[in-house]
Parts: sequence; C-alpha cells; structure tokens
Amino acid sequence: MAREFTPTQKDILRIVQADLPDTLTPYADIARQAGTSEEEVLELLRSLKEEGVIRRFGASIKHQRTGWNVNAMVAWIVDAERVDEVGAAASKHEHVSHCYYRPSSAEDWPYEFYTMIHARSDEECRSIIEELRAMTGLTDYLVLTSLRELKKCSPTYF
Repeated sequence: MAREFTPTQKDILRIVQADLPDTLTPYADIARQAGTSEEEVLELLRSLKEEGVIRRFGASIKHQRTGWNVNAMVAWIVDAERVDEVGAAASKHEHVSHCYYRPSSAEDWPYEFYTMIHARSDEECRSIIEELRAMTGLTDYLVLTSLRELKKCSPTYF
C-alpha cells in the first residue's frame, strides 16, 4: 500500500531532495521553509528510514572538487559462493565507495562483482586494484574507466 503524505510532509520532502542548507541548523531551516517544526522534519525522516522507504539520508560529496579525479569501476570474476566474503573485504577498503553483485546471463560477460574505486592518480588507482586483488585472491578482472560524466542527479518525487 502506498504511503500518503500530507501537504507539509510533501513540502519537507521537496526541500530535502535538493541541497540541504549549509548552516549549523539545517533541520530547523528546513522546518522554517516548510512552515512546521524541526521535530516534525526529524520525525518524518526518521520514520521513513525505519519503514525502509529511504535507505539513508546523508551528504553527497562532489569528489572531483576534493582532488579524487581518477575513478574506475572494476569488474571481477568471482565464484558465487565467495561473493559475500569478497564483498565484505572489498567494502572495507577506504578507496572503494560501492560494491555490487549482479549475476550475468551473458556467455561473453563473466564479470559479476563490481567495485567503484576513487583515487588521486592513475598510479594510485592501479595500486588500489592490486591491493584488492591481493586481499580477495581474485585474479580475473576488467577495469572500466569513465570517459565523461553525462548525468548525475537524484530522482525527485514531489
């Protein structure tokens, strides 16, 4: 059953889908914009998280502006029974922001485990891949690098 939102809740959600206020009191500022209390803002976000409607609520950093200019998606061949073990190990690496397991049905694409790596140089990126290879014992992989970013935005609902 779809959740129904009040007009005030929709206002809150409309605001938090964009950039949050860069202040010491962002939730109070959101509440002021939506014409409600800070408590109502926090309760709405808390309840949506608890209900599983949203997975997380946090900052998104524009990594290029912080000097992390080299990014690579590394596609790995991994035995299905090792996916959880490999995923747990790779996710702990400080230069890995995402790990994915996607079963492949294509005969010519044996890669099913993916790690997103962020580095400051090509050399550092290669070094991180080698660390992951040594840490996981995986030997078959393919490095996919971005040529350019075409679109990066979050969906909006209200």
